[in-house]
Amino acid sequence: MSGNSLFLVSLVVDTYDRAKAFYCDGLGFECMEDTQMPDGKRWLVVRPVGAEGASLLLAEASNDAQRAAIGNQTGGRVGFFLKTDDFARDQARFVKAGVVFQEAPRREVYGTVAVFQDLYGNLWDLIEPAPADPWVSAEVSA
Repeated sequence: MSGNSLFLVSLVVDTYDRAKAFYCDGLGFECMEDTQMPDGKRWLVVRPVGAEGASLLLAEASNDAQRAAIGNQTGGRVGFFLKTDDFARDQARFVKAGVVFQEAPRREVYGTVAVFQDLYGNLWDLIEPAPADPWVSAEVSA
């Protein structure tokens, strides 16, 4: 097994401050780092509070090609998956903060899920995983 792990995913945004406000104030993420770089850029890293997985590097677009990618970095597919331990709590908090959900919550074999869009139109799944089912686990391993 290697010692590698995915720790950052870059997300192109229109402005640092607007993106930081959405992710930190709207979604409740924590700002892990916000450092001014010598070239005028910022190293702005956010992630869900208490998360151990990858963080988002919010990268302000600096040219026309990057500006064109804002909100469509995954070609209209759900590109980000936010796990929660309480779907109803987080969905209500997000809606109160102005987050737009594309659909009503639905139950799938893997849990409760609904697609929402971020400030830019990028699509996210909010997912509360289903409780582990020992029968399903036994069937998979058989």
